[in-house]
Amino acid sequence: MSYSVVWFKRDLRLHDHAALVEAASRGPILCLYVVEPGLWVQADAARQHFEFVLESLRDLYIALKQYGGRLHVVTGDIIDVLTALHDQAPFQNLCAHEETGNAWTYQRDLAVGRWCRTRQVNWLEFRQFGVVRRLADRDHWKASWDAHVEQMCLPIPEQMQFADMPWQDTVPPSADRLHLNHGDPPRRQRGGRAAGLAVLSSFLHERSAYYRGGISSPLSAPDACSRLSPYLTFGCLSLREVVHATVQRMEQLHDDPLFSKHPSATRMKQGLNAFISRLYWHCHFIQKLESEPEIEYQNMHRGYDGLRENDFNEAHFQAFTQGRTGWPMVDACIAMLREMGWINFRMRAMLVSVASYPLWLDWRPVGAWLATQFLDYEPGIHWSQMQMQSGTTGINVPRVYNPIKQAHDHDPTGVFVRRWLPAMRKVPDLFLFEPWAMPADVQAACGIKLGQDIPNPVVDLENATREAKAKLFAVRGQSEVRAGKSAIVKKHASRTVRKTKHAKRGMTEDRGDANSSSEMGAVSQLGFDF
Repeated sequence: MSYSVVWFKRDLRLHDHAALVEAASRGPILCLYVVEPGLWVQADAARQHFEFVLESLRDLYIALKQYGGRLHVVTGDIIDVLTALHDQAPFQNLCAHEETGNAWTYQRDLAVGRWCRTRQVNWLEFRQFGVVRRLADRDHWKASWDAHVEQMCLPIPEQMQFADMPWQDTVPPSADRLHLNHGDPPRRQRGGRAAGLAVLSSFLHERSAYYRGGISSPLSAPDACSRLSPYLTFGCLSLREVVHATVQRMEQLHDDPLFSKHPSATRMKQGLNAFISRLYWHCHFIQKLESEPEIEYQNMHRGYDGLRENDFNEAHFQAFTQGRTGWPMVDACIAMLREMGWINFRMRAMLVSVASYPLWLDWRPVGAWLATQFLDYEPGIHWSQMQMQSGTTGINVPRVYNPIKQAHDHDPTGVFVRRWLPAMRKVPDLFLFEPWAMPADVQAACGIKLGQDIPNPVVDLENATREAKAKLFAVRGQSEVRAGKSAIVKKHASRTVRKTKHAKRGMTEDRGDANSSSEMGAVSQLGFDF
């Protein structure tokens, strides 16, 4: 009797799993996850990603076992695995979620499609997010997103028949065997659906009260932000179930007297309302990479080709990645990333801005390194944001973050900087944001030596930023560059948002016209942290 293969990729759950539901309706299923060495040698892969996946696979294995099934984990090239499996135990259907991944997974999925056609296997793919394949333009995209998230979540099939592998499973390789050398942050979030559900519950019932007003500062953001991003990235939770749970919680806070009288009810509702909009923008950015996979490795607006590529400064790059730029807020963020694998959106935007402007680094190597540092690395969001913050989209107003101003605004007493940079604990408040200005006698009194304990800035911030902006705006002002914006707007920019079914719950999203500065400003504030 024939069977279907359910190929798990970045959808490590059973709940609201369209591929699983469809496969189970067709007969016996074989649940497969393939550890692909070719994927894990890519420049954006990191040990923390792999360890998070292993933790999530353990949860998935236990969940399937409760239904009498087994998750089969195989190591190898996916085409080789499918070929060996089909030769020994032919299957009729290959079911999976659509993946908007990096260039490697894009080419891999194309190869799988060709293999299925050759073998006459039905290749069935289902939407994972509110992302649309082969989208012509953005005119009706928001309506499509609404329709996707408003559908009921798919329950786990009650009756599932399972097929077995024709060979014995082997133990997955270690991160060392896959040559994953980037560190595994000791305080990163742990993988698995159970951990994701716990984070979701704590956000909906407690932490959402601090979401508005709390997500910008790196001091408050670790608790105020949802922290759901890695669980969405690796599919431990579905986007749709997170939307539904958020809406249900908002309705509780609005309709149930027990909840509506909670002291934090108003702030929770405001926070959850703002969070819903982030979930929309999550898919908005992923759609950019889905529609144009090339934005991972080439400028979205080709008029910016050559802007920074030929001026790459290795010393600047090393100072940035080692947290030795000399700007305390920047170096503290890098230190936090090494420890937690996470930093809030505003600080991510500041890091990219500093790398792109005063350090004048091309976004591609910076983006590849940051991808390894972010546990929640989502290619569509990541590369869209890298280009937007570095000014190469051609349609967004450039936003240049001054790290000294960001420190004044979001760490005025130096709590964050001193937490992550021990040497800064000796620095007097007067020189907190510009320690390089400390006279020699003050350094001696504090037991600090600039250039050793605390690095000097790699460049003069004001002059380097001014020169960088002049170079960018010289390109931006060219007539042919201005003329090239319209096609990018048509393909990638958001449209005026109509009132949705969520409006009656206070979740109407007015985004403005795609060409308006308000829309561009809103976009630049969102994306990394949902």
